[in-house]
Amino acid sequence: MAPEPIIQVEALRKIYRVPVREDGLRAALRSLVQRKTRDIAAVGGISFAVTPGEVVGFLGPNGAGKTTTLKMLSGLLYPTDGVASVLGHTPSRRQPEFLRQIALIMGNRNQLQWDLPALDSFNLNRAIYRIPMDQYIATRDAFIELLEVGDLVHKPVRNLSLGERMKMEIIGALLHRPRVLYLDEPTIGLDVTMQKRIRSFVADYNQRYGATVLLTSHYMADVAALCQRVIVIHHGTILFDGQLSALSDRFAAYKTIGITLDDVTVDLAGYGTIVARDGALTKLQVPRNEASRVTSRILADYPVLDLTIEDPPIEDVIEQVFAQGATAEVAAT
Repeated sequence: MAPEPIIQVEALRKIYRVPVREDGLRAALRSLVQRKTRDIAAVGGISFAVTPGEVVGFLGPNGAGKTTTLKMLSGLLYPTDGVASVLGHTPSRRQPEFLRQIALIMGNRNQLQWDLPALDSFNLNRAIYRIPMDQYIATRDAFIELLEVGDLVHKPVRNLSLGERMKMEIIGALLHRPRVLYLDEPTIGLDVTMQKRIRSFVADYNQRYGATVLLTSHYMADVAALCQRVIVIHHGTILFDGQLSALSDRFAAYKTIGITLDDVTVDLAGYGTIVARDGALTKLQVPRNEASRVTSRILADYPVLDLTIEDPPIEDVIEQVFAQGATAEVAAT
């Protein structure tokens, strides 16, 4: 029997009413007595469910509604319509027993005291969440070891680099061992090495505590490393919800075939579009439904030393999802 969802969202909407007026003094004066507004749907009636222990990528371009959704699921925003349930609670009620079991980490926001060492902020969070001292010390020290920041926790936060501060933010946010973790661009602006360290830590936290994670990121390496399932949202509407592997099967229009031949003079342009060539290796781009036929032809025509068939990079697949979503919106209008 399938486990009960830990996050349940049904027809969730968030509408912002914004003022509209023309330029100029006359329009400004008119707006004082007759203000015009229009509704903007940040989230337009989405539904999905997440089961305990899942790590789900929540993907979309800027303005797609990702952060707004996470804020509604954290209780920071009240939805205009629809139902959201997390751990059996309604997030907007912000009940203490709910808040003690979640964490929202935003890569461009700080929660630690700027002029104090991170350890002082950690201890403040211990008091806020009423974490038993033995549990606090064990969790804190384990996280410090995992992120290799033992020599940094005594420095004022303002003296740390961006990557070092992000590590401290994550430790501070997870000291109470939340069961549900929302990560909003946790690796933004970090170098490749630091991104990898953060991803490893999130994966370890998920395994160690069975936490449910909802992750937004523009770095597809984060998604590929952590998520088996992805939800793609665009203009407040879900375009795809399923396994990451199925995303390529559904939206990738082409495959890349890598062929290594003993004869480097062979021209393979007649089999597909040549996208790269390096010595004996030639990479061809062919329509997805033609990949098997083209591969068979090449194997029959030439003595092949090596052959690979690859899906396009996940970034290209996501762009294809957005493009199809935009085309559908235009057609609907």
